[in-house]
Amino acid sequence: MAMQSGGNNLPMSEINVTPLVDVMLVLLIIFMLTAHQLEQGVKVELPQVTVAALPAKTDELVLTITKDRKIYINEVETPQDKVAATLEQAFVSRSSKDVYLRADQDVPYGFVVRVMAAARKADVAGMGLVTEPERIKSP
Repeated sequence: MAMQSGGNNLPMSEINVTPLVDVMLVLLIIFMLTAHQLEQGVKVELPQVTVAALPAKTDELVLTITKDRKIYINEVETPQDKVAATLEQAFVSRSSKDVYLRADQDVPYGFVVRVMAAARKADVAGMGLVTEPERIKSP
């Protein structure tokens, strides 16, 4: 502890908060730089529509088709010929046989239909199509 100048030799009772502020600012910068890396999921550009979004259930299966025609079932890459078998396995431990389909807007329609047909072989009860709300373009 620092000693006060003057006649009495009492210890100074003030706390220097400058090192604490320095550490907090460094931590803030680190969190700001790494926060974007916490995003998870498969990157797809969904088609945009003007309909309001439905609330998504968190326990549903999501079938994703990327621009480069890779297929993911809940973020696990799956070959097209294994889609039905993988969904059948997933349905064993689930009460619902519903699937959400997310397809990149640049994927050809025929490929999406083939993936949907493969999913139907697994006795999918319902299939919802996931889209993004349409962005309003400013003039």
